Amino acid sequence: MKILNIVIERTSDHYSAYATNAKGVYGAGETPEEAKKSILEAIELLKKYNAPENVSAILKGDYTISFKFDAQSLLNYYKGIFTLASLERITGIDQKYLQHYSTGLKRPRPERRKKIEKALHNLGSELMALEL
Repeated sequence: MKILNIVIERTSDHYSAYATNAKGVYGAGETPEEAKKSILEAIELLKKYNAPENVSAILKGDYTISFKFDAQSLLNYYKGIFTLASLERITGIDQKYLQHYSTGLKRPRPERRKKIEKALHNLGSELMALEL
C-alpha cells in the first residue's frame, strides 16, 4: 500500500504540516492537533476540487498516512497523555532534557530522537498485545 508521509513541525509562530512525497499538500495550526486536522482537510479539498491530472498519484486509490513529528511537536502533541515523568520512565531520558526538547530550548541528538521513538514504539507494541 502507498504511504503518504506528513511532517509536523514547530515554526516560529505556529505548527506546519506538509507532505514530503506529494506536491501541494500543506496545513498549519496553532497546535499539532490543528495542523494535523488542517492537512487532512487540505488533502480532501485537493482531491475534490482539482482535476485528476493535478492530484499526486499517491493520493489516488488507497493509501495510508504516516505522520513524522519533530521532537518538540511530538512532545507537545502527546503532553495530555504522557507526563515528563512517564516519558522519563519509558525512555530513560531525564525530565529536564525532555522539558528542554518540548519547549524547543534544545533539540535532541539523533541518538536521543531514536531512543524516544523506540520507547514509544515498544509501548505501542505492548499496548497492542493487551487484552481486557
